[in-house]
Amino acid sequence: MGQLRDTLAEFRSRLPPWSSKALAFALIAFAVVLPFTQPQANTFMFNCTLSMAYIVMALGLNTVVGFAGLLDLGYVAFFALGAYTSGWFSSGFFATVNHSKGIHVGVSKFLSALPGIHLNWLIVVVIAAVICSIAGIIIGLPTLRLRGDYIAIVTLAFGEIIRIFAINGDSISLGHGATLTAGRQGITPVDQLDLPFLQPFNQLNLRPWYWTALVMALILLFVNTRVRDSRLGRAWIAIREDEVAAASMGVPLVRTKLMSYATGAAFGGISGAFLGPFLNTVNADQFQFGFSILILAMIILGGLGSVWGACAGAVALTFLQYYFIQDKWQNVPHDLGLNFQMSDISYLIYGFLLVLMMVLRPEGLIPERRRKLELAEGVGVEDAQLGTQGV
Repeated sequence: MGQLRDTLAEFRSRLPPWSSKALAFALIAFAVVLPFTQPQANTFMFNCTLSMAYIVMALGLNTVVGFAGLLDLGYVAFFALGAYTSGWFSSGFFATVNHSKGIHVGVSKFLSALPGIHLNWLIVVVIAAVICSIAGIIIGLPTLRLRGDYIAIVTLAFGEIIRIFAINGDSISLGHGATLTAGRQGITPVDQLDLPFLQPFNQLNLRPWYWTALVMALILLFVNTRVRDSRLGRAWIAIREDEVAAASMGVPLVRTKLMSYATGAAFGGISGAFLGPFLNTVNADQFQFGFSILILAMIILGGLGSVWGACAGAVALTFLQYYFIQDKWQNVPHDLGLNFQMSDISYLIYGFLLVLMMVLRPEGLIPERRRKLELAEGVGVEDAQLGTQGV
């Protein structure tokens, strides 16, 4: 294994400095033309679109956990808030609003005749980002003086609170027959995307959905990269490495932590606002604790703090979970004479993969440069020996 790593390191050292940019451009070009190689609607295209939305979520959680080092086990809450935002403002859920005439902004002629609130999806995305940013700040406030496992417990509690509200929200009256959520019944149907200069989306042609999710992922990938390299991003990394040292160097801990929570939450809300129309329903059963673990596993698999690693982990685990485990490999245990389905042991598979990664490649598939140096064998040994000799 060590010899293989040395060979790969030597190979990478011989590559020209522009090779990484060329590879990124090639991957993006491949992603753009991929739908032309597939039918307009099949399971593969559905999972490709889903993976683009999950990339956005992984980038958001990576901002909190990977950059700032704040372990968040309740990230599903922001998916829920973003999805419910699309359900509230892009459906007939609030049918009695405006004397049952509805509120319509920037939607098609067909939707403008329906009751409820029907806003253009671009407006809904902005609302979702704002709502989730505020929620991120609210969840961040109780954790300002906490570290490590205590932060994880608080965020886990917040995610469970949102899930309970989603389940029992149909008993919370808002007046005029309206409730907070539809509980397990769900808000359905949710308005399909209707972007300017494009035909309204439908589930019979997934290509527009995929390209929209791809553009969304690329925009937020660019934003995430620029923020990481900014003064704020360096402050996040300083807090992750040593909070006391960061504070002594003048990093404002309160504001910096809250910005991390707000930014990561906004990413999750944007993705949730897309998944609501894409899945055509917003159901309380979608927001289980296991979803937070899935997104966390994505960034651990890809490499904590690595932007491209979060993308790679999101694509890998999305296809593993929804394309292979729940589709292609679902009946493999039955074929072997076992009395269960592959989806019943999905967490066992995740655990095995994570243990395997921790043993063979603890820095992740595409590690961040700083983390790769931290975990590299022998880094800092010579300095430590020199310091010992000096003593």
